[in-house]
Amino acid sequence: MIRQYLNLRTFLAIVAIFIVSGTIIYSQYLARKIESDEKIRVEQWLLAGKFISSPDSLTPDIGFATRIITDNKTIPIIETDENDKITQSVNLDSVKSLDKKYLEAKLAEFKGKHAPFEWQDPRDSTIRNRYYYGNSQLLDEVRYYPLIQLLIVALFILIIFLSLRGSYRSSQNQVWAGMAKETAHQLGTPVSSLEGWVEMLKEKQMDPQILQELEKDVSRLRLVSDRFGKIGSRPQLEETDLVQQIRHMVDYMKKRATGKIQFLMDTHNDNMIIARISPPLFDWVIENLLKNALDAMEGKGSITVDIHQDPEKVYIDVTDTGKGISKANAARVFKPGFTTKKRGWGLGLSLSRRIIETYHRGEIFVKHSEHGKGTTFRIVLKK
Repeated sequence: MIRQYLNLRTFLAIVAIFIVSGTIIYSQYLARKIESDEKIRVEQWLLAGKFISSPDSLTPDIGFATRIITDNKTIPIIETDENDKITQSVNLDSVKSLDKKYLEAKLAEFKGKHAPFEWQDPRDSTIRNRYYYGNSQLLDEVRYYPLIQLLIVALFILIIFLSLRGSYRSSQNQVWAGMAKETAHQLGTPVSSLEGWVEMLKEKQMDPQILQELEKDVSRLRLVSDRFGKIGSRPQLEETDLVQQIRHMVDYMKKRATGKIQFLMDTHNDNMIIARISPPLFDWVIENLLKNALDAMEGKGSITVDIHQDPEKVYIDVTDTGKGISKANAARVFKPGFTTKKRGWGLGLSLSRRIIETYHRGEIFVKHSEHGKGTTFRIVLKK
């Protein structure tokens, strides 16, 4: 699937390059032809003007010369004297042409595009005029056409890429959901068997403390199985006390951490903070954040869970005093497969983001991290 996606993306890019390149080459060819034709038309226009103004112009051909002049309705022309002082203009906006600055700006534009034609009055050698001309609207449209087509092709390819990406992500999500459900199904049988063995051991009157710990671990496996089973399904959100829910996970992780790790909770004097969550999946997120914090501290330090609220949202900050996350990695920690650990698949934070953003319509992100001083992850939930 990934290879097909990449191959199709490469193919579309190559097609786009050929289309745009071909369009640019052909449009430039047309532009050169039109430009050459317009130069000839301006020259003919000037010659026709010379013919009409000559002393012997009272001939039948004057009608043809007049027609040449009147037929030019597209090419803008500015006439100047030998000092480039504007004397008249043709085919420019009649209203704007009343503004001297507009004409001067157009003259500067025309000077940058084409060399002027010069004409000397045969009746008065002191009169020398220059004729500057610009591009017709058609020529400008032909030259700008490749840019327009480039935008259209780019937009078309972008839409295809987004569609393919959405399809790819949907397929990827289905694969992840299928794997999660299959994992839950595979765990179900041995967990049920272990629960049966625990009940048998109870009847044999074994050490209650050992039985209690075994029962906790079996319950833990059942919880893991339940979590995987909920991936891909729409979870039922329940109004839950986050203080109690998070404290339960903190106590659970505290028993499995070294004595040099200090766990702190700050609820800002709120004994109860209610939000709609899926308890098993939300516990998974908190567990992932606490495990990452423990890994970052390498056996000593403190983990603080800060829970506070405003009228609309609940904020949960998990802060550790570990080694921190580099700026380069801070933007990648939630991507599937990314991990800085020697062991692990790098799925914990990716699943955490999916649980918070997709199932709870909340946010999870790295709020702050400093090398050698620690990291703060923030969860934002709507009340």
